[in-house]
Amino acid sequence: MTQCNNKIRVGKPKWLRRTLPTGPEYENIRKLLKNHSLTTVCQEAKCPNQFECYGEGTATFMILGEKCTRNCRFCAVGHPPESLPDPEEPARVAEAVVLLKLRYAVVTSVTRDDLADGGASLFVKTIEAIRRESPETLIEVLIPDLQGNWQALRTIVEARPDVLNHNVETISRLYPEVRPQAIYSRSLELLKKVKEMAPGMVTKSGLMVGLGETMEELTETWRDILASGTDILTIGQYLQPSAEHLEVQRFIPPEEFDIYTERAKEDGFTGVASGAFVRSSYKAEALYRKAAKAIEV
Repeated sequence: MTQCNNKIRVGKPKWLRRTLPTGPEYENIRKLLKNHSLTTVCQEAKCPNQFECYGEGTATFMILGEKCTRNCRFCAVGHPPESLPDPEEPARVAEAVVLLKLRYAVVTSVTRDDLADGGASLFVKTIEAIRRESPETLIEVLIPDLQGNWQALRTIVEARPDVLNHNVETISRLYPEVRPQAIYSRSLELLKKVKEMAPGMVTKSGLMVGLGETMEELTETWRDILASGTDILTIGQYLQPSAEHLEVQRFIPPEEFDIYTERAKEDGFTGVASGAFVRSSYKAEALYRKAAKAIEV
């Protein structure tokens, strides 16, 4: 049994040392997003993959504001929200997709439990705006749990994103500590509902590791996700964003991520991305195309 509960109080291991992107191309993208008053998770989270993703024609936009109604212990997003959603945001996202010549756009959001539909209507408007302005662009949405509002979920599904992603994030045992305002079974139910509403839609979920889970618990969790009909799984290293957030219990070595990939594929996922720097949108287009082809077959 692999136990992941030994705290590491030293610096990051060598495999986690990575230089953040710089250079004129990156700076041009940064300025474009700033000029359009847009937020990308890539920049907000200082994602080390952002330049690679931009180079592959992928970016992740965060809608519904920059502050969240929840207080997850792993997340650096501020709270609570201070304003209603901006109705012009979908048009700005679509314009940025065109200007960046994106082949694959990911749209995510903060959690907005203060809104009756959890922000579903703005997801729909953003999908529609991108479709109008850049019809060839593939669209993935990474959505919150909408507090189990399945009618709101249906409106997003009926807007026909190419991929619907909802991250389970961690094992059931750790939910009270890591995601105190979320419910493990509700996240699984959301993934299941998507497949019931649209069997041909590609679905996706993600997990963080290094929070104290065992190998057995991790395996059980991804099998729960698989049983909900999910096609694609991502697994990445949790990194503590500040001293106020949960401590990393263990830094997972690269060879262990390789084991996760192999075992998750053996269990039946169509696509798996697993590694220290893997985040929800990493290699998103390649994983989508593989899953879509399998569903068609």
